[in-house]
Amino acid sequence: MRQMPAPFYGVSNMNTFLSILFATGFISLVSFSGALFLFFQKHLVQRISLFLLAFAAGSFMGAAFLHLLPEAVEQVESANSFLFILLGFGLFFFIENIFHWHHVRNDEPEHKSLGMLTLLGDGVHNFLDGMIIAAVFFVDIKLGFAATLAVALHEIPQEIAEFGVLIHAGYSRMRALLFNFLSASTVIAGGILSFFLEAWLGQWIALFMLFAAGVFIYVAASDFVPEMRKERSLSKSLALLATFAAGVLLMWLVLFLE
Repeated sequence: MRQMPAPFYGVSNMNTFLSILFATGFISLVSFSGALFLFFQKHLVQRISLFLLAFAAGSFMGAAFLHLLPEAVEQVESANSFLFILLGFGLFFFIENIFHWHHVRNDEPEHKSLGMLTLLGDGVHNFLDGMIIAAVFFVDIKLGFAATLAVALHEIPQEIAEFGVLIHAGYSRMRALLFNFLSASTVIAGGILSFFLEAWLGQWIALFMLFAAGVFIYVAASDFVPEMRKERSLSKSLALLATFAAGVLLMWLVLFLE
């Protein structure tokens, strides 16, 4: 039987806990500063919001297929575990239909649900980031901070892109900034939960990754890509495709930082 972790009040565990808080808090603030950069560029955001949407779609697909799924495949022991991909996909399909019904009944723009799904998907992603970072800190403090830096490097462009998605979905700049920051802050909750449940949660990390991959695939393919397809200009469509590819490329380059 696996040995239980040392009590929380132990010096070693306290240092680990503070390191996790610092690392996840830093990531949350970095995400906030990324959104803040665009917050003061109103006209720029309005002009390039669709391109930011395409970049987010590529980032979501890249994160799912290049990071979450390969990492989970190394850990799952049964093919039935891949049902969690369908669970994430199906749950967000269900949620989207609830949002669609609500918005239609209240005469709100239907694309508002796009922003809400973005926030939910980003919240799941950041929560998982927090759990994974905390787990790495238990292995080695220095490795934990290296993982934190890697996450922060790809969080900045991703959060900027998602801020643009919220603007495209009709959110005001202030509401987009606030909700994007709150969504990014779930990384802290993930880190804290992983710390307290480290002895029991390790075996479930792969399933959380599969669930998150399903969420990412659904949001990107069902919501982001259709918005891009509304563009009728061939030159702009090609530019959007290139931007989508850039998002995938970014997630591929992050592999070399891990």
